Amino acid sequence: MFALQTYSVDFQIPDSAATATAYLCGVKTNLNTLGVNAAARNGVCKSQKGNEVTSILKWAKDTGKSVGIVTTTRVQHATPATAYAHTASRKWYSDADLPASAKRDGCADIAFQLVNNTDIDVIIGGGRKYMTPKGTKDPEYPRDFTARGKRQDGLNLIDEWQKKKVGKVARYVWNRTDFDAVDPETTDYLMALFEPGDLRFEAVRDPKMDPSIVETTEKAIRILQKNKKGFFLLVEGGRIDQAHHDGRGSMALHETVAFDSAIAKALELTKEEETLTVVTADHAQPFIFNGYPFRGQSILGKSPLWASDFRPYTMLMYGSGPGHKNINGSRPDLRDVDTKTNNYVQYAAVPTESSTHSGEDVAILARGPMSHLFQGVQEQNYVAHAMAYAACVGEDQSHCVSTVLPTRDNDHNHAAATGGALLSCLLSVMLVFTLFM
Repeated sequence: MFALQTYSVDFQIPDSAATATAYLCGVKTNLNTLGVNAAARNGVCKSQKGNEVTSILKWAKDTGKSVGIVTTTRVQHATPATAYAHTASRKWYSDADLPASAKRDGCADIAFQLVNNTDIDVIIGGGRKYMTPKGTKDPEYPRDFTARGKRQDGLNLIDEWQKKKVGKVARYVWNRTDFDAVDPETTDYLMALFEPGDLRFEAVRDPKMDPSIVETTEKAIRILQKNKKGFFLLVEGGRIDQAHHDGRGSMALHETVAFDSAIAKALELTKEEETLTVVTADHAQPFIFNGYPFRGQSILGKSPLWASDFRPYTMLMYGSGPGHKNINGSRPDLRDVDTKTNNYVQYAAVPTESSTHSGEDVAILARGPMSHLFQGVQEQNYVAHAMAYAACVGEDQSHCVSTVLPTRDNDHNHAAATGGALLSCLLSVMLVFTLFM
């Protein structure tokens, strides 16, 4: 068991941009900035120049491994974006989101960087509208103006991505039928964008249109594992966090179960002696379980003990969020309320539009070669360096064998000699890192 301290340089409680930069790039940074060090200031384009930092995804790619990203959010969202982008604002999804000063000073939006920074073999998630010219009708929701393309530069980044893959089999898909038709054995590159923005929550996902995170994780691994030098895959269960922000405990738990199943699938498809598996979280949420419930009682229900105001209360609550509802100085009476539905919003102590994150340490668990590196309490940015050490990627490879590649019969105590590394974030991401096939 191992725990990570998640604070950012400027805030005691962080966001996913700062935390992802820590565990992917090995550097603590400021709130709302990603792929840059703490010298870069939130929203100030000029400050990011010269302060960019690279991620373990790029370190893996630079050593000849295949790399990929799978997410349940838009692929331009904070956590996946940190793997490939450098920006003073996590909100600069497309060039339409760039302020005039950022355009003047030459900063690129996140979607542009997705296609033009690191050569990523597999990209799966949402975010179609950030990739196409302004007004482009969405193929799934042609009448929805909010789903239409947003780019002001006239670029179709999906087309640009395909043009760069000359001589390779590069597939772009946006629906379940085309996704299922993708043959991992004959596919070199895959970009699958299933929604204009974030994907639908698992509890309301249309399985006829969109695959589950389990299925996207499997497809990604099967494409990437053809590389004999190994692969690195980042898988994000990002809608867990977004459900928490909405105060919807049931929806968050459904997302967590789906993500747990994706971890199980990744473990099934990889070999423990060849793959370092790491599971952790970006950060915590102010989500509590209380009320002395009986064993076996649904945690979505109400405590058998009523509060001092002689009204029942739910076992799941938030410290802050949209669920704070006081009527004439009293809490709502829940006696006739079904608190187990997906759309029920849990009570919150403090009224905020969205729940804030919380600042406690998050757990991180490891399995496989070099998993002993993940012990005790460490700073969050330790993760990238520990994984790089285990995988023999990044700048310092002085401890690695440099003259001859190891074989399967070599010592299995080192990931470089056997396989890879997998990092899974319960509130946002899972990474799969396989080094030697």
